Amino acid sequence: MKTNFKKFALGTVALGASVLLLAGCGNSSKNESATNDKKADSSKVEGHIKLWIDTEQKATFNKIVKDFEKEYPDVKVDVKVGSSADAKKDVSKDPEKAADVFMLPHDQVGQMAEAGLLYKNTKFADEVKKNNIDFAIEGASWKGELYAYPYGVETQVLYYNKSVLSEEDVKTWTGITTKGKLGTNFGENGANYIFAPLFMSNGDVLFGKNGEDLKGTNFNNEKGVQVLDWIAKQKSNPGVVQSSETAIAKLSSGETSAFLSGPWSKNDVKKALGDKMGVAAYPTVDFGNGEVPMKAFLGVKLFGVNQQTKHPLAAMALANYISGEKAQEELFKNHGIIPSNKAAQESEAVQSDDVAKAVLAMADEAHSVVMPKLPEMVSFWPAMDALINDTYKGKIASDQYQAKLDKFVEDISKEAK
Repeated sequence: MKTNFKKFALGTVALGASVLLLAGCGNSSKNESATNDKKADSSKVEGHIKLWIDTEQKATFNKIVKDFEKEYPDVKVDVKVGSSADAKKDVSKDPEKAADVFMLPHDQVGQMAEAGLLYKNTKFADEVKKNNIDFAIEGASWKGELYAYPYGVETQVLYYNKSVLSEEDVKTWTGITTKGKLGTNFGENGANYIFAPLFMSNGDVLFGKNGEDLKGTNFNNEKGVQVLDWIAKQKSNPGVVQSSETAIAKLSSGETSAFLSGPWSKNDVKKALGDKMGVAAYPTVDFGNGEVPMKAFLGVKLFGVNQQTKHPLAAMALANYISGEKAQEELFKNHGIIPSNKAAQESEAVQSDDVAKAVLAMADEAHSVVMPKLPEMVSFWPAMDALINDTYKGKIASDQYQAKLDKFVEDISKEAK
């Protein structure tokens, strides 16, 4: 299933009021957290707790939870289904009645931590940090504290037709668009998710290097102007075909020979191309200063523990278990979720899967940027779409690029209301 972290971020708008109200209770949240920490320290692993997971994964987690209950016989777990995209909304409705452990996308960690909805990973932090890749730990953390338990990562990759493009061709944007045709979206909603990381590819930062600095965006510099100039030139590039909802159909018909998307598109691309399907990390691009890796947003799939849980030690033990190596291997096998666990990444199943290998090749500082967790991302998405769309369509003259970037940075640097 497609996990669109842009969609998750946009979904936070409606939750602003409830989250801010909860955040206003910061002192009581800290007191409760301290009380829970003492309770966790003094309790054995026991209790009757509830787990929320995505609907399509219920059968997998029923099995994983049964194994957990064998290892922890004094813990009973009720598995309930829902939507990880709505974690913040669902937990904030009534934290005391919400699940003890739940799935969430990493871009909700900041607001949930600030609102006192997440119990810090106080018992398994060292283990989680040791066993998972650095980007996953970054996604699970807020202000230097580990709040969650990673169980998967995802980023976009390049799908291509091997009968048209070679492994050498797909290493560069120029190679792809001169030897074949790339179907992608510069001109419609959703261009933001695909092409906003171009600014980071050219050396700029979004909300600072760690994605937590409201005033830390520097797109309004010479490098940012170069990115807009590059985007504008793609309108006249015969190797670029504007495609959004029609991208798979154009790939299937042969109108295009390459496509930027994530693991969620694997089955559709395989159906369109069959044995001709190739997968690779993103190509390099040249903004005028030589080839640099084209970056993508990276998302981290997490489990969180409810700060209001009555059984913190049992809840943390469950979150740690169901995000561990064996659980991640099961999630990859049954649902194609790319592991964040280092050992699971080395499994034969993962290493023999071209899409998984391409995602893991993307999951480093050279190729990806972890999606920022600041609530101000809700302002970023529509503003970035407008900037990319209008630049591509020629609605913004080159002598307006600097002013447009100045306004963009100003707008997204205001505190979310």
